[in-house]
Amino acid sequence: MELDLEGQYADRAYQLLASVVTPRPIAFVTTISPEGKINAAPFSFFNLFGDDPPILGFAPGDRPDGTPKDTVLNIRATHEFVVNLVDEGIAEAMNKCAASLPYGVNELEPAGLHSVASSLVKPPRIAESPVSLECVEWGTLQIGGNRLVIGVIKRMHLREELFDAEKGRIHTEKLQVIGRMASPHWYCRTRDRFEMIRPA
Repeated sequence: MELDLEGQYADRAYQLLASVVTPRPIAFVTTISPEGKINAAPFSFFNLFGDDPPILGFAPGDRPDGTPKDTVLNIRATHEFVVNLVDEGIAEAMNKCAASLPYGVNELEPAGLHSVASSLVKPPRIAESPVSLECVEWGTLQIGGNRLVIGVIKRMHLREELFDAEKGRIHTEKLQVIGRMASPHWYCRTRDRFEMIRPA
């Protein structure tokens, strides 16, 4: 079958793409307003895009009424954010933070999560997250109705047991992150892994 995502299936593009490009990592983004109000929201249109400099991107959609989400408003004002990764232990709490709350309401509190100060940026990290990436906005691209926020990663924070300091490597087997699957409610665990050695 061939589906025209600019024609017949344009209004289904999100659901179709979100169901086939899986699993997707989750960016649990914390920002802060100019008034110092914390915001936390998850986004699954997210990934790394390079390492020199280290950059990532995520695409926060607008609210149903077409207005930008709090995350976008805060980044537009402060140019800083933190991407916190989501493991199985905080999956339910992350999901609670996806609720639409009034601007300025801290989503972490009703979810039972806690903030901790970052090193370089004003937005806090999520204490319970296994990995947090402090970012400075490089730029935001507006492509049609899409908004792609690109951040330069300045610092990585992670649980001590995840890092092999001698080898400078991550113990990936201990990092039980979850992934986003088909829209609207599906996720996956990442415990079932296999190895393939790349040819020389």
